Amino acid sequence: MLNWEKTPSLKPMLRERAWVEVDLRALAHNVRQVRRRLSPTTDLMAVVKADAYGHGAIAIAQTALRSGASWLGVATIPEGIELRNAGIQAPILVLGAVNTSEQVEAIAHWHLQPTLCNPKQALVFSETLGRLHGAAPLPVHLMVDTGMSRLGTCWEDAAEFVQWVQRLPHLNIASVYSHLATADDPDPSMMQLQHQRFEQAIAQIHAVGIVPPRFHLANSAATLSAPDLHYDMVRAGLILYGLHPAPHLVPDINLQPVLQVKARVTQVKPLAAGTGVSYGHSFVAPHDLTLAVIGIGYADGVPRLLSNRLSGLVRGQRVPQIGAVTMDQMMLDVSAVPDLQPGEIVTLLGQDGNEIITADDWANDLGTISWEIICGFRHRLPRVTVNAPQEVSVMGG
Repeated sequence: MLNWEKTPSLKPMLRERAWVEVDLRALAHNVRQVRRRLSPTTDLMAVVKADAYGHGAIAIAQTALRSGASWLGVATIPEGIELRNAGIQAPILVLGAVNTSEQVEAIAHWHLQPTLCNPKQALVFSETLGRLHGAAPLPVHLMVDTGMSRLGTCWEDAAEFVQWVQRLPHLNIASVYSHLATADDPDPSMMQLQHQRFEQAIAQIHAVGIVPPRFHLANSAATLSAPDLHYDMVRAGLILYGLHPAPHLVPDINLQPVLQVKARVTQVKPLAAGTGVSYGHSFVAPHDLTLAVIGIGYADGVPRLLSNRLSGLVRGQRVPQIGAVTMDQMMLDVSAVPDLQPGEIVTLLGQDGNEIITADDWANDLGTISWEIICGFRHRLPRVTVNAPQEVSVMGG
């Protein structure tokens, strides 16, 4: 994978083909919007897993921490190491489960904080740390399953699990947490049931005389819709990137999209009526038109299933994509844009003038979610920051 920061001679090429543009001022705005919804005693964790949902983890993490976040959440150990190598000192919670001694040693070395899901895993951590001479006690976060049916010990066994970890040497309980399965559903009944189970788990833990320093439950959707679920920390992901977890939550907060996807026109040419376009000729020109080729395709993360359903924005006008999206290129009908020239910019996601195309638009057409769309852009698309403390820079990946 090309590291643009370590290849300065290539920086002039950043915007010559296609790129992901990331607005750090919009990110800072979103973090502040979320922070205002929280009590002063509630921490904000910025979830920056999956390269900050495709935005570029280092610059996103740095900006989020400057703007009001105090914790970071990642899914894997290498994601945490990337942030530490960038000089980030904030607490980092690894949300995924790890099970081997080698992983435990890496977590301890890089001062990451792991999620423990069951007693056996906790024992591996304790025994491994015991073999590391001079290792400090490790802060660990205990996951209880209240209805997600993914990671974690059953909520009914929470007190027993917490007692087990409390007795093990070399481990300090930093939090107990759970994850919501349906917080973005207009029907709150399942979320309320999970909340009740979490409350019962907390009561059981307190009943055995253990008071963990932190409980947390809320994801982005619950952060918006359920202040009583905020506890000591919320874990915000999607909303920090300017997207809404569900349509019914849109009016609840003023968010600004952080990510735009842009590409340059590489050729413009006339196309005669009856001429097929791209592989399989899924589009045949119904009349004479002007075709533009742009340098982006499914190898960059544009779903091929959106062929003949996409639009692009050129000079503030919406133009249709035509023919099958290919690996590196796609075609547009630019008949409505006079004298279009190679090198002009097409916005595929984002705003141009009064027109806007969102990740939700793509997701709705595909029957998926916006999370999948923004995480899908490949790293051969440079991440270019705008409105950053320093002038335009490139985010590692």
